[in-house]
Amino acid sequence: MTLSSMIHTEARSSAGRAAEPVDPDGQDLTVRVSPTALRCNDGRLLAAQWFEPPSAVGIRAVAVIGSATAVPASYYRHFAEWLARRGYAVLSFDYRGIAASRAALQPGEDVRLRDWARVDMSAALHAADRRRLEAAELQGRELGLLWVGHSLGGNAVGLVPGFPGKVDALLGVAAQVAYLGHWSGLARLQAWLFFHLMLPGAVRLFGHAPGRLLGPRAEDLPSAAALEWAAWGRQPGFLFGDESLARERCYDQFTGTVHLWNITDDHLFGPAAAVDALAHQFVAARVQRHAISPTDLGVSKIEHFGPFRRDLGAKLWPRLLAPIETATPRLALRLHSA
Repeated sequence: MTLSSMIHTEARSSAGRAAEPVDPDGQDLTVRVSPTALRCNDGRLLAAQWFEPPSAVGIRAVAVIGSATAVPASYYRHFAEWLARRGYAVLSFDYRGIAASRAALQPGEDVRLRDWARVDMSAALHAADRRRLEAAELQGRELGLLWVGHSLGGNAVGLVPGFPGKVDALLGVAAQVAYLGHWSGLARLQAWLFFHLMLPGAVRLFGHAPGRLLGPRAEDLPSAAALEWAAWGRQPGFLFGDESLARERCYDQFTGTVHLWNITDDHLFGPAAAVDALAHQFVAARVQRHAISPTDLGVSKIEHFGPFRRDLGAKLWPRLLAPIETATPRLALRLHSA
């Protein structure tokens, strides 16, 4: 039996678990969703969930999904289920103050983008690494750890303590150096307005940045995160130009595989030049740049929030994953054992 022989439905149960796929050999190929809590180094608990591979497939690698700015983890659930059916134990989580982790940001507190990376992403990475080591010990072989970063989830990962030594491969989707100078034409004017006026103005008016300003999947963005995003966006280098982070950036220490994708019609959040700029930060890694366009998939648009939609999954997700699996020994081993 091969993974490609599996036939499954797209329906979901009322409990939020993945539907049971049907295998010709009668094996149970259900993806189990296990809610959990991640304890951060400051004691706060983040809502998270493990997407467990079907028992007929087993754990062949571990993956973490780092969300875009203010985007709830639930947006990535269909992608997480798809990864799990390929043999990944997948961890997704909500940043503090967002969606199911809203209560982790207590009244009167605020949070910056750097805190989501240094503290929240760090908790997820350490949980994933523990899971990887446990599974590797049981199986008697090394397992790979893949970080999938959408936008912020990919561009801020180099602020996560331990990232270079724990992650084997980074798959960045519309992850970028979001300095407005990387935009051109009308999009640069829009970026200028966004970073100079819209984000700071929204914070002054509402006390936060309403999600409707950020995109169709985003939730309200806490004020300090919005203001830091605006400051980075106005500053050449984005977070790489922030000298207060100079000792914490570890992008240049990562020696694994980095595959960064831009979406050709993502004009507002991830132009190619901004993704190129992020690629240049991984000076010691094995970096590959990729692009995907709507015409490649036979659709009218993808944009920033399209890559993880279920209706594009069958066309897009294998394109994203196959190159990085092939290029990463521990993930390639997973393929050979499938």
